[in-house]
Amino acid sequence: MPQPSPSARSFLERCPQEVAEIFRYWEEKCGNRAMPRRADIAPEDFVRQLPGILLVDVEGLDASGVGIYRYRVVGTAEVTLRGHDPTGKRIEEGFWGPTLEDVIDSYEFVRKNRTFLYDPNAYVTPEGRLSKESTIFLPLSEDGISVTQVLVYSISHERDVGV
Repeated sequence: MPQPSPSARSFLERCPQEVAEIFRYWEEKCGNRAMPRRADIAPEDFVRQLPGILLVDVEGLDASGVGIYRYRVVGTAEVTLRGHDPTGKRIEEGFWGPTLEDVIDSYEFVRKNRTFLYDPNAYVTPEGRLSKESTIFLPLSEDGISVTQVLVYSISHERDVGV
């Protein structure tokens, strides 16, 4: 389970510039709220990052109280990385990460804590490929209380290097 301090902004000193730009944009859109609404986010404001953007819906909770997550928007770089377009599929069907548990844990951290998560990660995918990424998970809320979507931006470093 991710364990960084939810309010720690120190990652901005070491993350890629594109990640910092998305974070600062999200933070500005929060205003005096904990999370912005989806309508506050205008994709034309971060065109350069669109290939690495994911928008994930939180569709409720399963019987064990874990969020149900579905890809609403998947950027072209993310589609290329996966080798297929998971738009419309649940996270379990199209995730990219070290394990499904790790990916769900990241979304759960954001949903439960109603805050961002920065995840610089290097791992071997289930397909045996080395993936080095910097990813930020940013909560969105229609009611200001519950996370209804997660805006994700991921930038790769040396993707598709065989192991």
